[in-house]
Amino acid sequence: MADLQDHPTAVRSGEELDLARLEPLLRSHFPDVSGPLSVAQFPSGHSNLTYLVCLGDRQMVLRRPPFGSKVKSAHDMSREYHVLSKLHVVYPQAPKALLYCADPLVLGSPFYVMERLPGIILRRDPPQGLGITAETARQLSEAFVDNLARLHTLDYAAIGLQDLGKPQGYLDRQVGGWIERYHGSQTHDLPDVEKVSVWLRERKPREASSALIHNDYKYDNLVFDPSDITRIVGVLDWEMCTVGDPLTDLGTALAYWIDPQDPEELQRIRWGPTTLPGTLTRAQLVEHYALATGRDVSNMVFYRVLALFKVAVIGQQIYYRYHHGLTQDTRFASLAEMVKVVLRAALRSAADGSL
Repeated sequence: MADLQDHPTAVRSGEELDLARLEPLLRSHFPDVSGPLSVAQFPSGHSNLTYLVCLGDRQMVLRRPPFGSKVKSAHDMSREYHVLSKLHVVYPQAPKALLYCADPLVLGSPFYVMERLPGIILRRDPPQGLGITAETARQLSEAFVDNLARLHTLDYAAIGLQDLGKPQGYLDRQVGGWIERYHGSQTHDLPDVEKVSVWLRERKPREASSALIHNDYKYDNLVFDPSDITRIVGVLDWEMCTVGDPLTDLGTALAYWIDPQDPEELQRIRWGPTTLPGTLTRAQLVEHYALATGRDVSNMVFYRVLALFKVAVIGQQIYYRYHHGLTQDTRFASLAEMVKVVLRAALRSAADGSL
């Protein structure tokens, strides 16, 4: 099944790394590794840039902020490195952090290097040749929820991540912060933004318990075992990890989870293979999570609407860079329409109270 694993491709134009500066740093940190340096780029993802760095036979993954980003707080490499350094010890699905470089003279910005976790990543559709039966799809979606529930049970204070976030007032900051972020990256007048903003402010529930949360939990941030596709061996992209209300994490998973009966415009932007026969629906995901954690999930509509709004704002922030010529990545051209679709989904959920 090796051909089904996630592989990098050539580095995109304008996103090259300065190998003449990078190589001495790597060799000083890995003096026992010999062989030439080569770099390729993982093509998916819309935020931090991710590269496969090979130093001889040693494979590593390098993460750096995107070129031309306007949102500096969203690309804190030292914070992401700190999370992985603490988390990997008790949660091996988090990649092992290997090296952090704060010197912008090396690659133009801070970056870090971590171990590579090879495996299968499920994107919009499964890799060709990977047959997923209805039973396997059910087990996949159950593993998806169980792994998230396990993350939420970790004692973040004992790990040394108690200063990662401030649980008190987390929902207030989320609602106000994402509204503010939208207006900071606005390119067009979208009336649905104000409608969703008002609904979120008026419907905000009392805060639940706090937990370590991933904040971008979805299929294409998970790495599955090629020998057992239902086993999660890695969780990627920890840049937004914090301490806060765990139901916001579940809400994010729901925002990216498209059900078979969802409107066609949502089907067109589906992020993962969540419509395969046998897959749990959003409502079943919530039920499974409640059974696994014992948490009250009666306000999950709010959390899904908030998460949909967050997805829309993240898309808007990325589109802002494309709109103003800060990136030439043509994948971002369609994000303006995606923002509108996700906002409409948020309004439908708010209006009918459905997950």
